Amino acid sequence: MSREKNRLYRTAAYIRLSREDGDKEESDSITNQRKLLGRYIENAPDLCLQDYYIDDGFTGTHFRRPAFLRMLKALDDGLADCVLVKDLSRFGRDYLDTGKYLERYFPNRGIRFIAVSDAIDSLKSAYDILLPIKNIFNEQYARDISKKVHASIETKQRAGDFIGAFCAYGYRKSPTCKNRLIPDPCAAVIVRRIFTLYTDGMGKQTIARLLNDEGIPCPSEYKRQHGQLYRNGRRLDSTVYWTYSTVNKILHNQVYIGNTVQGIKTQQLKSRQRTRNREEWIIVPHTHKPILEQALWEKAQTLLGRSAPHPSPGTSPGLFAGFLTCGDCGRSMAKKNRPSVPGAPPDYCCGTYTRHGRRYCSAHRISGRILEQILLADLNTALKQIGNLPDLARQALAQQTSSLPSCEDDILARRRELEKIHRLKLALYEDYHAGLLTTEEYRSYQSSYREKEENLRRELEILPHRVPAEQSSPWLRNLLARQRLDKLDRSILADMVEHIRIYENRRILIIYTFTPADPPMAAALPGV
Repeated sequence: MSREKNRLYRTAAYIRLSREDGDKEESDSITNQRKLLGRYIENAPDLCLQDYYIDDGFTGTHFRRPAFLRMLKALDDGLADCVLVKDLSRFGRDYLDTGKYLERYFPNRGIRFIAVSDAIDSLKSAYDILLPIKNIFNEQYARDISKKVHASIETKQRAGDFIGAFCAYGYRKSPTCKNRLIPDPCAAVIVRRIFTLYTDGMGKQTIARLLNDEGIPCPSEYKRQHGQLYRNGRRLDSTVYWTYSTVNKILHNQVYIGNTVQGIKTQQLKSRQRTRNREEWIIVPHTHKPILEQALWEKAQTLLGRSAPHPSPGTSPGLFAGFLTCGDCGRSMAKKNRPSVPGAPPDYCCGTYTRHGRRYCSAHRISGRILEQILLADLNTALKQIGNLPDLARQALAQQTSSLPSCEDDILARRRELEKIHRLKLALYEDYHAGLLTTEEYRSYQSSYREKEENLRRELEILPHRVPAEQSSPWLRNLLARQRLDKLDRSILADMVEHIRIYENRRILIIYTFTPADPPMAAALPGV
């Protein structure tokens, strides 16, 4: 006993603070905890400070905290043999894990534990009968605070306030209100281009490859270049390029038509994060300025919703992919290429017949070339019936152009930033020449300024070249020039065709977007 009294304990002072736990800022602040533990060690002759271990901003509902794990390593390495905390809630709020450390881990290793405000000292009293009850109260307190925090967050989400740490690519937080989004003109140009390329028939992988070939930074790299500490947990650190999944995610995101979509994932206390069902998402429309017009968005969603097989990497979906169905069995038509005629449009057969044979359905074979001719002739006939077609086309183009965010202010801001970097580079050289910087420091700063300069110049090249509506809608431009369609593409099909049914006896039924819901069979056109 006398040996224990004369023993000097090397003390690890542990400090933790988290607003999520409802910690009181004044009494539980890092500074106040440090002062209290420092005074306690000064007044305890059998304690000497080994080090302070501080977890600022980490919840007590789990023990995966960096400073806590460093403290455990110091205890295991024999650098400390006493743990000192302000109270039990600073140590942890998980009832089971807290009990495991206090009743098994520390006693088995001969580690002394002291909680000042709770008057707990394992050297003086090996087991406090109230200890488990205090741990339960601490955990329940954390649960109650967690519920209140989640309720507060959900209230803001349903009000349309953006509460995320990082905005979707194409937007940034308003400088006057952090809960509001405003378009980032430079990234908005790329978003609009992605939608335009996709609705014109280009595949997602091909779009990703095109953006990579042009040296356009992917969303995560773009955020990094603009000083945001963003990290995509699903992306490898070496992956700084566009991928199929990145393009696909952008094409499905409603944020680009002015809707705020939140509450996609949820996590309860001490449980894993889970993805909610789509009907549980919190979607608030018209919360910020869109960077896409509604027509372009709807066209992209129409094409995304088509039940067509994924094209091979680097290729685009076929012209009629997702539009053709068998008129008898209802299955999608399968594409049959014609190797003997290079470059010729493919033929199409019933998918059921192709996979399972004549027992389940017949071939319903039709030539892709003939189908294109029928559709093109039929659409041009319909367009001739519209007397004010050029005026309507110009009106549609004007609406598309007006929906784009202005970028003049951003161009001016980036030019000013370039001038500022130029001045900083001159000052950097003067400091290096005067001996105020080492060669290594000079090269490091110079490299950083050069990277920022290159990013700004690249953005200045992109910003003035917004995709004009005439270029984003080539078939509208064709209408203005010739008042007729010369060629079909998936953009035209998405705008004008609902679906096409292929019957035997060389008959087809075309359901247009402007056709009544249940068109009579008389609308069917004979095959050629």
